[in-house]
Amino acid sequence: MEVRAILRHTRTTPQKARLVANMIRGKNVNDAMNILTFLQKRVAGEFQKLLKSAIANAEENHKVLDVDDLVVKTVCVDEGVTWKRNMPRARGMATIIRKRTSHITLILDEN
Repeated sequence: MEVRAILRHTRTTPQKARLVANMIRGKNVNDAMNILTFLQKRVAGEFQKLLKSAIANAEENHKVLDVDDLVVKTVCVDEGVTWKRNMPRARGMATIIRKRTSHITLILDEN
């Protein structure tokens, strides 16, 4: 039985989010939560909220009795919408600033 939680339009680049995703992939839920608690990356807080949401989904919707047996099976970080902004430059020109977003999917499975 798989439990899924999705976070869309996260204000971080997919490249930075994948660094955190690779650290928790395949870990036990408690180990992953400890890693995210002490990791000094801004997106780690978003991953922690997403992991808590997936655990709550497992308890409420799928009636999992022992949450400690859950393992992070898959963490998928996809590219979301890119916000485009202009920065004024010399001689009346402009440079495009790309503010990238991410879609994060976390799947938990029982051990």
